[in-house]
Amino acid sequence: MRIEGKWIWSWVLVAVVVAMVITNWKTNSNHSEDTHKQLACTGEEAANKPSKVLEKNSSFKPKPYKYQLRDASRDGTGKIYMGREISQFMCHTGINWLERAEREREENPKRAVQGLQLAENAVVADIGSGSGYYAFRLAQLVPTGKVIGVDIQSEMVDFLNNKAKELGIENVESHLGKIDDVQLPGTSIDAAIMVDAYHEFSHPNEMMQSIYHALKPGGVIYLLEYRAEDPGVPIKPLHKMTQAQAIKEMKVIGLKHIRTDDFLPWQHFMVFKKPQ
Repeated sequence: MRIEGKWIWSWVLVAVVVAMVITNWKTNSNHSEDTHKQLACTGEEAANKPSKVLEKNSSFKPKPYKYQLRDASRDGTGKIYMGREISQFMCHTGINWLERAEREREENPKRAVQGLQLAENAVVADIGSGSGYYAFRLAQLVPTGKVIGVDIQSEMVDFLNNKAKELGIENVESHLGKIDDVQLPGTSIDAAIMVDAYHEFSHPNEMMQSIYHALKPGGVIYLLEYRAEDPGVPIKPLHKMTQAQAIKEMKVIGLKHIRTDDFLPWQHFMVFKKPQ
């Protein structure tokens, strides 16, 4: 009986360890099925709620792009752009997930910010800024400049605006964009950064037209996306991009690929430039 009891307790211990490993893996997977179901958002949910923050009207109107449609995959929208199915996007209920402690290890944002080449007085747009995770880090690089956090969800915009006030950071402001237009004036920004956001744009062509319009001549776009070429990156396929796909999509807008750095754990760090 004693031997049998030891065996039983050994198997119980093994089961507990396996359960802990599986739970930890699910927690660290940025787009695990449970997490994605809880945080995925529809365009209607984001677009139909007004924000307390006033929009900056722009007379620019992007030219509509004709997308292909098909049955949506499990994590996609069924909308196809240049051979890529557009993924579902994160809802404002995911703010806490955006601020998770594991993000330091998974993305090394400190190193990412070090890779940005910005003048101290630069005006930078953080497109898809969410909770302001990157916006407040960028603010330190442009002490006499400004960071504009752009999001299409009013809850995200209000959150960033309130957080900036709470922290007393004066060079960060929030701005409500549209699903097909960042709503920024022409030649008003020196650079734009998109971190794990571009692949979720429901209207990527129109959005990039509007960002291109907002960039000054010679302005730079920093595009950070999870590496689709690397099977070791534990992110669902539609939430990753290959360098080749990103370059193709930026080129059609008129942006020149300057370089791609892979000094981050999971992401491409891609740099594009608007011609002078």
